[in-house]
Parts: sequence; C-alpha cells; structure tokens
Amino acid sequence: MIDSAEVTLGDIAAALGGELIGPKSLDIARIGPLEDADAATISFLANPRYRAQLAGSSAGCVIVAPALRDEAVARGAAIVTPDPYLYFARLTQWWARRVRPAAVTGVHPSAVVDPGARLGAGVSIGALAVVEAGAQIDDGAEIGAQCFVGRAARVGAGTRLHPRVTLAFECVVGARCIVHSGAVIGADGFGFAPSREHGYVKIEQLGAVRIGDDVEIGANTCIDRGALGDTVIEDGVKLDNLIQIAHNVRIGRGTAMAAFTGVAGSTRIGEGCTFGGGAGVVGHVSIADGVHVSAHTAVLRSIDKPGVYTGIFPLAENRAWEKTAVTLRQLPALRERIRALERQAAAASDQEPGAADANGAENTP
Repeated sequence: MIDSAEVTLGDIAAALGGELIGPKSLDIARIGPLEDADAATISFLANPRYRAQLAGSSAGCVIVAPALRDEAVARGAAIVTPDPYLYFARLTQWWARRVRPAAVTGVHPSAVVDPGARLGAGVSIGALAVVEAGAQIDDGAEIGAQCFVGRAARVGAGTRLHPRVTLAFECVVGARCIVHSGAVIGADGFGFAPSREHGYVKIEQLGAVRIGDDVEIGANTCIDRGALGDTVIEDGVKLDNLIQIAHNVRIGRGTAMAAFTGVAGSTRIGEGCTFGGGAGVVGHVSIADGVHVSAHTAVLRSIDKPGVYTGIFPLAENRAWEKTAVTLRQLPALRERIRALERQAAAASDQEPGAADANGAENTP
C-alpha cells in the first residue's frame, strides 16, 4: 500500500478526471489492492476476471471501467474511466508527488563539480557526486548521491539519476528520464581482435550512448558505448533491472524489456516491441516494429513481421520433460527413418498392378 497524508475523492477527481460516483468529501489515506483495502483505501479493478473481488472489497473507492460501473456502485464509491489501469498509473504519479520530498536544489558540499561543467536552473547534485569538465546538467535535473557524470556528458531537463548511476564521458540522457541505482551507461563494448601473439587485442570503443526523452532504465542495467557509431535508445523506451545492451544496438521508440534480457552488438530493434524476462537476441539482426518476444526466448535470426514469437518449451513435469528432451535428440535419426520409409512406399506403389506407366497408360495383367 502507498500511504500519505489524507486527500479526498474530490481532490483525486479534480486532478485526474473520471466520473466520480460517491461523496467528494470521502477521505482517502492510501492506494491499495482490493483484497487488502479498508474504508480509507482507493483501489482499482482493470481485469474483469477478478470482478469477484469487487463485491467483497472494503475499499472506500474503486476505479473501474464503464462495464463494471453498476457492480462498483452497489458496494460504495467509484471512479468510472475508460482505462482503469492507466488511471491507476496516473494516480500513483500524482500521489508520489505529494508524499515524496522534493529534491533540494543546489550542489551538496561533498560533491565535486568541475568549474567547466554547466548547471541549469533548479539542478540538484547529491552528496559525493562527481560532475566532470564539459558536462551539462539541464534545468531541474537531479543527480543522486555518488553518481558520476563524465566529461562532456549531458543530462536532460527534469531527468533523475538515482544514487550510484554512472554516465560515462560524452554520453547523453534526454529529458524526463529516470535512471535507477547501479546503472552504467557508456562502459566499453565487448570488442577484441584475436591475435596469435597476444591473445585478444582490445578494440577501443570510440562511440558513445545516446538516450532519448522519457526513458526509464532499471537498477544495474548496462548500456555499452558504440565501437565507432553510437548506441541509441529512442524516446519512451523502458528497460527493467539487470539488462545488457551491447555496443551499437539501436532500440526503437516505445519498446519495453523485462529483466535479464540481453541484446548483442549492432542489433536493430523496432518501435513498440516487448521482450519478456530472460530473452536473448544475437548480434547483427533486425527486428521489425511491433514484435513481442516471450520470456526466455532466444532470437537467433532477424524478424521482419510483427507478431508474438516464442522459442521455449512449455512447463511440464520433469519426467515428461525428460522424455521430450530424449525425443528431440532422436529427431534427426527419426527423420531419416521416415524418409526411407517414404521412399520404400513410393517404390512399392510404382510396382503395384494398375499403376500408371510413363505414358499414362495403366499396366494391366
């Protein structure tokens, strides 16, 4: 649950809209799930499959779609809106602005900001942060404690770097982005030339990382700088925790990736794609707009059509799974046996009485 100083339903409806059915003066102290709600809780129901929870909920108010209006009103106050889940998302943002303390503008005494760095209006630089020469921090940006902003890097207006984010030299993060703790933007890509004498010779990564506006990057996610050109993350991309984006990857606008996804170098991903947790993409492939990759799927080739793609076994009891695995190992041999049987059947068919000869006449006794 998300608690704060109390607000009223009228305050919420005035800020976010929707059709309020019930008393505007009803005090709301928290946002919470239907099953744990009390009279001071506002909750939501986005999936009709859970409508059974609605009647028994003690929530002071429930956000619902028009189809569930009557059921919601029968039990108490409701806010009716076409998209309850989107309304809930906007409610959490509005609520967070009320309960989270605003960042203190200015530079903390323990921070190290090079005189050659440029700071916009209303910037906040936290304790022990480092901002190097030529870096630019735009208006209203927040640089959390122990962050590192490298030489000639740029942080866009209203962007928030949580504590311990690394933004390497010459890398750019756009406006209104959120980068969570431990993320590293602009580390070297994985590039080496094999050498008989020296094992592997490092290829210096001379590009950078360019991140668009309204991007969110999860904790401990890594985005490597390009080898020559830049690694590019377009506007509105959402990356979960513990994701690896290799050098020279380009991710299209509005694409979202769940945790543990890995994308190898120079891959191009289109707009509006989604990747389930643990998905992997090999290097130097292209993925079309509107592609949805299921969790733990390995993308080993380019995908040129939108759609849902899955490349994993469904869950099964272990004994059944082992039998399936054994069968898979036998598939090449089974295929050859089937082909041999097909050839034998075809040969036998040619020798049967009544079979057509080469001229189309029947061979009769």
